[in-house]
Amino acid sequence: LIIFSLCLGLTCLSGYFHVKNKNYRISKSHEELLILPTPCHAKTNVMFLKTHKTASSTVLNIMFRFAERYNLTVALPAAQLFHLGYPKTFVAHFVEGFETIGQNYNIMCNHLRFNPLEVKRVMAANTFYFSILRNPIPLLESSYIYYKNNVPAFRSSKNVNEFLASPTKYYHPADYRENIYARNIMWFDFGYDNNAEDDKNYTQAVLEEIEQNFHLVLIADYFDESMILLKHALCWDLDDVIYFKLNSRSQDTVQTLTPESEEQIKAWCSLDWKLYLHFNQSFWRRIEETIGLEVLEKEVDHLRSRQKELMETCLSEQEAVRKDDIRNKALLPFQSGAANILGYNLKQDLDNRTLRTCQKMVIPELQYTSYLYAVQHPHKKRKDVGLPLLWTNLQE
Repeated sequence: LIIFSLCLGLTCLSGYFHVKNKNYRISKSHEELLILPTPCHAKTNVMFLKTHKTASSTVLNIMFRFAERYNLTVALPAAQLFHLGYPKTFVAHFVEGFETIGQNYNIMCNHLRFNPLEVKRVMAANTFYFSILRNPIPLLESSYIYYKNNVPAFRSSKNVNEFLASPTKYYHPADYRENIYARNIMWFDFGYDNNAEDDKNYTQAVLEEIEQNFHLVLIADYFDESMILLKHALCWDLDDVIYFKLNSRSQDTVQTLTPESEEQIKAWCSLDWKLYLHFNQSFWRRIEETIGLEVLEKEVDHLRSRQKELMETCLSEQEAVRKDDIRNKALLPFQSGAANILGYNLKQDLDNRTLRTCQKMVIPELQYTSYLYAVQHPHKKRKDVGLPLLWTNLQE
């Protein structure tokens, strides 16, 4: 009894967990049916590798809201930066306050190029690691539009199909730092060489290494299913993974890929293609082994109902709007390349509590990073997003 009480005390004191007795294990012993609770601990030490053009800004918003809900410490970029040293390979001192805070961060989710040994210097030993991938075909088209003005390989071609008809004509390895978004960008984000030879032994070794480093890899093409899987893996509540889609662009900026271009992407970005195929398989296998398709479908329905309910509560239009139609410029997302990045208008006359909840659902990545930085590091100069502040007073 003393040992049991001690263990129970340690569990309560840990501070890293919120216990939820939601799951029950049923076992039969002779004539009796025993229902034994299997406590589920909400994980609060979480590292999300934020990959590019994979709905990762929406995931970052989920992570930031969770951090605020439980008063967790986020590993934020130092000084005026909004990413953790990207595209340089991550090192611990890219995190604000690392020298004084040490390994006491709970959440890490801003863009970085993965470097496991350095990340482990920042995050606790029991951290849950996850990331997200997207089908490289729509991903490359999205990158092309979003980074059109920044990437030499994109800038010098008329459109995405022209680029893909002859990528090596526009893509020069000498410009590799500027051109990373034009080839195997996910492979690069995971810390590997995006111009590496697609050798079977090499790719297999990398896939196995990623599996060892990450507890879960989600698939952006099945975003709602991914959120349910994440909810189960982290033992979070449904409202912890509710989201409004962020950083999406208007449909009229989408370029239609020819069938030839689609095939070319599989060859040109063959490392990303293999990465995606491998983890798409493991994603569905994980669902079948843990949740089951039937439960998944029900929970996805609940997620969408709750999302619809929140949209009706929060938004004056029931959808994202073009940049010119966003009334409050504090909610304007960062605009890039030839994309028109959409945002939201909130309803007028919401009560203070509802307004704050709704604001957090729609606040763009840069503004939210700046706000959290000011909360966590009040004596440092606030990050400048070049836009009006949503909350001038941090207590608002």
